[in-house]
Amino acid sequence: MRILLIAGGWSGERDVALSGAREIAKGLQMLGHEVTFFDPAKDLRGLEAVTTGQDFAFINLHGSPGEDGLIQALLERQGLAYQGADARASLLALNKAVAKQIFQTAGLITPAWEFVPAGQVHTWTPTLPFPLVIKPNTGGSSLGVGLINTEADLHAHLSRPEIAGQDLLVEERITGQEMTCGVLEGTVLPPILIRPKQGAFFDYASKYIPGATEELCPAPVSQELTAKLQDMARLAHECLGLVDYSRSDFMVSDNGQVYLLEVNTLPGMTATSLLPQEAQAVGLSFAQLLERLIALGMRKKH
Repeated sequence: MRILLIAGGWSGERDVALSGAREIAKGLQMLGHEVTFFDPAKDLRGLEAVTTGQDFAFINLHGSPGEDGLIQALLERQGLAYQGADARASLLALNKAVAKQIFQTAGLITPAWEFVPAGQVHTWTPTLPFPLVIKPNTGGSSLGVGLINTEADLHAHLSRPEIAGQDLLVEERITGQEMTCGVLEGTVLPPILIRPKQGAFFDYASKYIPGATEELCPAPVSQELTAKLQDMARLAHECLGLVDYSRSDFMVSDNGQVYLLEVNTLPGMTATSLLPQEAQAVGLSFAQLLERLIALGMRKKH
């Protein structure tokens, strides 16, 4: 097949997307596919032209313009199939405040939260008690996330340049174990227990510096907790209207309560990323996972 690999983009997660794209390209070529690379940050106007003659688009973008549904909408106009959620579901999932409303309607437990529009950040006063977590409402890779214990922490975090001009989501801070669980179409994958070796949480460095985090898959937890995580991941996938695959992130509190944090519609895709690790645990190699995602995505061929 002739596959258009779309990666890079202009979000703060650009380098992560490009790193994953290199491994995806190797895997696709190993499978015998012809790969054309396209970076929308360098030539957004060229997307329409470069889709000509392609059989499939493999998207590896984080944040805008991939997880927000923009690229998906453009590909739908071109009639080119791609893997993962459609434009509408991508937009709903990336917006944390909107996704949380959908989760709560579906009966999924998520930390108490409030939404702070960018224009109100410097006049806003928290209604939730400390400690808090503050994060960009449409960000990922833990960029701009702050653990807030005091008023001084709050003021210091709100002055950080990486969150300037962004809408924010504020949550009650849940202490406990960090977990993640993927869905691959009709199959819920084994969850992973995440243990950062340094720092207070699974931050950007913990995610992308080799050896910075212990990731245990399948998670060494009870069958009951495994089933709970898998049920919640499946319901989150379904209530957002997702297809093909997704990865849900959780906190399991010290008293055993499971909280859904967010759902990733374009999970990291290197051989050692979280969702590929889960796929490996059920017998799917990285190359086989890529082939499976292509097969699932081809159902969207217009």
